[in-house]
Amino acid sequence: MSLSLDGLVSGLKTTEVIKALMDVHAIPRSLLKAKMDDKNGIVSQLQTLNTSIQNLATAAEKAASRDGLARFTTSSSSPTVTVATRTGAAPLSADIVVDRVAKNHTIVSTASAGWPVDPPVLTLENAKGERVQVTADSASMQDVAQAINDSGAGIIATAVPAGVDADGKAMHRLQLRAADPGQQGQFRAYRGDIAAVEAGTAADIAAEPGAAVIAVGTDAQVRLWAGTSAEQVITSSSNTFTDLFDGVDVTVTTASADPVTIGVSVDSEARTKASGEFIALIKDILTRIDNGSKATVAAGQGQKTTLGVFTGDSTVRGLRTALADAVQHPVDGVSPSSIGISTDMYGVLSFDEEKFAEALAKDPDAVAGLFSGIASRVQDTAKVYSDKYDGLLTSRITGQESEVKSLGEQMERWDVRLAQRKASLERTYARLEVMLSQMQSQSSYLASQIASLPGSSSGSGK
Repeated sequence: MSLSLDGLVSGLKTTEVIKALMDVHAIPRSLLKAKMDDKNGIVSQLQTLNTSIQNLATAAEKAASRDGLARFTTSSSSPTVTVATRTGAAPLSADIVVDRVAKNHTIVSTASAGWPVDPPVLTLENAKGERVQVTADSASMQDVAQAINDSGAGIIATAVPAGVDADGKAMHRLQLRAADPGQQGQFRAYRGDIAAVEAGTAADIAAEPGAAVIAVGTDAQVRLWAGTSAEQVITSSSNTFTDLFDGVDVTVTTASADPVTIGVSVDSEARTKASGEFIALIKDILTRIDNGSKATVAAGQGQKTTLGVFTGDSTVRGLRTALADAVQHPVDGVSPSSIGISTDMYGVLSFDEEKFAEALAKDPDAVAGLFSGIASRVQDTAKVYSDKYDGLLTSRITGQESEVKSLGEQMERWDVRLAQRKASLERTYARLEVMLSQMQSQSSYLASQIASLPGSSSGSGK
């Protein structure tokens, strides 16, 4: 706890004196703090740059594949058939006939006021012949449905109201529906345990009077080149035919005997836009480095020269050079400027969408190869600098963080030293006040003693 002795005896403004002295003693600590703030600013900018380079590496990896920036539009002559493209897609036009759609196997039990046996025991058998025995907590149809749902047999059970019986008791039917569509979702449900099923004494719930098989689990089926000697039948357990054509998924919702024409075509406009967005990522990084490397020279006497956060940073300068080289050097002897990617005399990267679109329309494969080569070099450069373990930029950040930590430790030692110095000054001035007080007391005492002495007289002799 600090002492405030202002004006106690001496009349000095002790607090202000101590503060002025401490401000002088704290100058080295203030310089360390300023240096630490600068370092933290650099670390923050380097981390932001590193994140951008990592994002660029991800984008470049995708763009480096031959169809990484390919964009397509899809079409279908019927709303019951939809088309989606993925990696590997190519232009196409084809007719398909949808013979049937996939269905979930579904059965409904006879109406009942409750399970005839308490506790109810059922056996569920899937399409592979695998059996699961289920025991419900009570004979209520709701508890039976819950037990089936909890069994993990891949069957969704629901107790459905079915009126009342002759005694006025509420009745329910048990609806059992396969969780997955297709033939592989077919199942059978029996009253009784697995032993009864094996012995042939368990009743098939769907075959009982009043029960029914509502839908048989079937696979969806389409035909290509229907009615020709090349006709090809394709089935799917779901209504989506994955890779019906390379990189093309087709989803059907309704069966129809009429052929449906589907198509995939190149979307040149979207592809040009995607390519421009990738180049824009690189341009933004180069611009950020350039802006961070600028130095503002003092215009006159008394003004300061301001350095950019990246000024003099060899790692960042090397990154800028490597990225610029990756995007502007020829690929297999072909200049990127031939497809609209160029750099002006000031090092500013640009993308000419019109020129790129013209080159794409003329020779899409050549453009894809050139762009892939550029992206591959950008990816390699980005990984060299931003790898989270041994990237050059990552190492630079780690080094700066170590310096910040060291500065922080030095500041902590200075905090201890300054606290000790302040305490020493406070004690010194406290002692000064005490000594002044004592001297003042002594002075007052001596003055009083002198005043009390008999008065001395001096007169002339007679």
